[in-house]
Amino acid sequence: MRNQKFKEFRDQLKSSSRFFLGSNKVMQVALGRSASDEIRPGLHKVSKLLRGDSGMVFTNLSKEEVERLFKEFEEYDFARTGSNATEKVDLKEGPLEQFTHEMEPFLRKQGMPVRLNKGVVELVSDFVVCEERKPLSPEASRILRLMGIKMATFRLSLICRWSPDEFELYIDGPDESDIECS
Repeated sequence: MRNQKFKEFRDQLKSSSRFFLGSNKVMQVALGRSASDEIRPGLHKVSKLLRGDSGMVFTNLSKEEVERLFKEFEEYDFARTGSNATEKVDLKEGPLEQFTHEMEPFLRKQGMPVRLNKGVVELVSDFVVCEERKPLSPEASRILRLMGIKMATFRLSLICRWSPDEFELYIDGPDESDIECS
């Protein structure tokens, strides 16, 4: 998870909401894993949905306001190794003015065909940093970061909503019958 982006979102809702992230198993036990050991009616349904990078938010905001905030929150960030490139990045032969002469050895280690020409980093031949829809190598993700190209989008998604009156599922996946039983 992109920690800094999440912290910004959490700070935005600081006055009205509390976020809980932690061990899914511990949160499941705290809520109750089945109807017989749940704290409040229907909370075991939430417990069954705590998997992977998930957490809980407790808020006094209206349902519509929470849905709007989560839907609108989207931050662009640098792509990490293994994520798929969203576009092809192709560098043409010639000077790379954005890099100082001190960067030349580092760029060479990243696989770029570069040399110094009168103190200016110069690309010796055309170089493809990444191909669209292909996984990024560690070197490609470092080069994209140096060039300031952001290919990742950080979003938070609502999975479900629980209140003492109702339970609402926002995602496709386990249907109500899967959550009800087991």
